[in-house]
Amino acid sequence: MTFSSTAAPGGILGWTRRTEGWLDARGKPAWIAAMVLGFIVFWPFGLGLLAYMIWSNRMFTRKGCGRRAANIINATKSTGNAAFDAYKADTLQRLEEEQTAFEGFLKRLREAKDKQEFDAFMDERAKNRDLPAQAD
Repeated sequence: MTFSSTAAPGGILGWTRRTEGWLDARGKPAWIAAMVLGFIVFWPFGLGLLAYMIWSNRMFTRKGCGRRAANIINATKSTGNAAFDAYKADTLQRLEEEQTAFEGFLKRLREAKDKQEFDAFMDERAKNRDLPAQAD
């Protein structure tokens, strides 16, 4: 007598690997949401998912944080086309310069706002100090 399996190829391991890949593609927030839902539906499942996240370092590292890490890696990888790679390097350099310039602009803007608020405070303080002297 032979037994044949009617289960799908990969069985439970295939399903868990597909789920793990799906969560990895969506990053750490998806893992945390799955863990919270696990605690809500059946607390031992949520606890098991938390243990797995800690054991696999998904809780404390960027492993499995999906698209952002993949985009950074892909941005620095060569395509094999020298003209496109040069264009990509120039564009990335230009964007980094624009980001630096914009961050400098924001810093100057914050400093100007801080100075304006400080000057207004000092003017108000001086005015409040002069008011009691006028009442005499």
